[in-house]
Amino acid sequence: MADRYQSLAHNPIGKFIVKNLGLPNPPVLERWNEGDPLVKGTVLIGAAAGGTLGKKLTATLKSSGITSVGVRADGKTYKGLVFDATGISDTAGLADMQQFFTPALRSLARSGRLVVIGTLPEQAGSETAAIAQRALEGFVRSAGKEVGGNGSTANLVYVGAGAEDALGSTLEFLLSPKSAFVDGQVIRLGLTELVDADKVADPAKPLAGKVALITGASRGLGEAMARTLHRDGAAIVGLDVPQLSGELEAVMAELGGTAIAEDITSPEAPKVIAAALKKAHGGVDIVVHNAGITRDKRLKNMKTENWNLVIDISVGAPQRITAELLKQKLIRPGGRVIGISSIAGIAGNNGQTSYGTAKAGVIGFVNDLSKRVAKDGITVNAIAPGFIETDMVKTMPLGIREAGRRLSSLSQGGQPIDVAEAIAWYANPGSSAISGNVVRVCGQALIGA
Repeated sequence: MADRYQSLAHNPIGKFIVKNLGLPNPPVLERWNEGDPLVKGTVLIGAAAGGTLGKKLTATLKSSGITSVGVRADGKTYKGLVFDATGISDTAGLADMQQFFTPALRSLARSGRLVVIGTLPEQAGSETAAIAQRALEGFVRSAGKEVGGNGSTANLVYVGAGAEDALGSTLEFLLSPKSAFVDGQVIRLGLTELVDADKVADPAKPLAGKVALITGASRGLGEAMARTLHRDGAAIVGLDVPQLSGELEAVMAELGGTAIAEDITSPEAPKVIAAALKKAHGGVDIVVHNAGITRDKRLKNMKTENWNLVIDISVGAPQRITAELLKQKLIRPGGRVIGISSIAGIAGNNGQTSYGTAKAGVIGFVNDLSKRVAKDGITVNAIAPGFIETDMVKTMPLGIREAGRRLSSLSQGGQPIDVAEAIAWYANPGSSAISGNVVRVCGQALIGA
């Protein structure tokens, strides 16, 4: 759906009105186009005294085709600012971070990226180090709110012991326009038993040879996910309800994929899906549980049948389907299971008790399953979208719609591609150290954690 206010704010008359009335001025976000370099510009790297990444960080960026420097030059702008905070062992050391970013921010380009890399606080080695590392979260979230006006973002990556060599895919994502709507987030590498990051034979097609199942794939977010994973080389198996089989088959025909018309709440659905995957591909590498519905009512007016349906589609059916695929050993080693949560599952939302409950359940699903399947080299993560411009937006009252768009550091709604790019990052073979994470794609919405 078009954001008419954003269009108005960027025409000559609108600019004058917005500036003089102090209204929100949504920046134009840079997004990645196929064939573009990952980063259109240079990344400046800094480090606290005693940082553990050293030359490894420079080498990681170089291997990803990203140009980086370690010394700031006057008059030069930078597309990204990366700071190695792993050496900060007490609160006094946090000043190293301030002394790097304060002058460097004056040289940050539009749609720039701030990335801070720290150590998992629980692995920091001392009480003072754990406290200092936890403080990085407040820095990143605050910095994100300062730089959002020019379309820039700030994110934090905590690196667990042994995960230093698995930084590549995450830095590629966070520094590139693929992460345009990911802001103020904390990503944890090495929460579960580590699997070495797989080598990608063709960076342009990192998912070549992989099979991806996507539920709710006929339209909206699911269609964007299918197109993006196909762009990255995956064979797509799309699933949706029989009522949408025509739309689903059209999308799958375009992508050369396989369509499964099935109601995931059906008792037979797990076995039907497993049989279809086994027949078509002998298994699956990426499972994206995208299907979901809303039946919004305030709790005092809620019907039990609607409550049950919302929760079963978002979290009950994904549990059953995943359990069946695991039972039949159809999710291959190195596989990915990805759920779709929501900021409603984190912060709650008036009139969405069923939806908020369901999406919080997705987070519980990720937390539990990620630990149980780590030994098999399978990762489990979730994306929690915020306000995304889909057809569902059209049903919202104007006031709620505008509030949803403006109440974020980027002052606008996201696009389906923003969620799809985050899915592709989780699915990347180099993301094997990322498991048990719930990352919001919300432009740093000003509600919730």
